[in-house]
Amino acid sequence: MRSGILGKKLGMTRILADDGRQYAITVLKVEPHQILFHKTMEKHGYEAVVVGTVETEKNKINKPMQGYFKALGEKFYRILKEFRVPLSEAQAVGDVYGADFFKIGQLVDVTGISIGKGFSGGMKRHNFSGLRASHGVSVSHRSHGSTGNREDPGKVFKGKKMAGHMGHEKVTLQNMKVYGINGDLLLIHGGVPGPEGSYVLVKDAVKRIGQQ
Repeated sequence: MRSGILGKKLGMTRILADDGRQYAITVLKVEPHQILFHKTMEKHGYEAVVVGTVETEKNKINKPMQGYFKALGEKFYRILKEFRVPLSEAQAVGDVYGADFFKIGQLVDVTGISIGKGFSGGMKRHNFSGLRASHGVSVSHRSHGSTGNREDPGKVFKGKKMAGHMGHEKVTLQNMKVYGINGDLLLIHGGVPGPEGSYVLVKDAVKRIGQQ
């Protein structure tokens, strides 16, 4: 069990392989990650490592947070991330790693915040077919129709698929393949959740389909 990385989504492109096939690629920029400190069972009740990335200036960090960086000298990080990792397998405090944390061909799980769609109707949000285009249907072709029963139970059940807020939620895509590594760029085969400029979490795949 290892920690992971936070990558900034730069966008998508495509790569033409030697066999003539085209591959959709998401490009993530990975800033250096540094192990800041360990959380122990005795002091915190669980074991974990805290990682810092994306360096910033001291005057942009409030004084309580500056205590996290005392042992690092003049280094200050804008983003902190905690990973539940057994300390017996954790990296040492001060260790730095980047995109080469993973290997080409490795399966990873990618977590991000999906693009927000705002308030969406039932057809867009849940792929409903809508109402009929004739036979008395008027001004409600895209509505989702009835949402309840008769007098009994006389209510709309929780979780009923209806119009509402769509997107901007935590999404994890499992078993995505690392297509390539180029310096601080991590190339993921396929699309990952989130808009351009957002940060996504990349970790070793939990299920590892097709890999031992």
